[in-house]
Amino acid sequence: MNKLSTDTIWMRTELDSPCVKLCVIHPRVGICAGCYRTLDEIAEWSTMSAEARQSVTAALPDRATLLKKRRGGREARLNEA
Repeated sequence: MNKLSTDTIWMRTELDSPCVKLCVIHPRVGICAGCYRTLDEIAEWSTMSAEARQSVTAALPDRATLLKKRRGGREARLNEA
């Protein structure tokens, strides 16, 4: 008999990381362009409580609006001056 078929498979219960492997910290906003976490949140993720991870994860969709998706345009020209 196969030993795996009788053993309980160990499963992790903590919240998965929101990382999408697009790790670029925006210089002005200070959040990752891929997952929208701050550097501190990324560094502390593995030691955060489940509640803290849930809190960070809940805040991420609102942070997406902090990053501009377009490059250049009027804003870029104004910032060069």
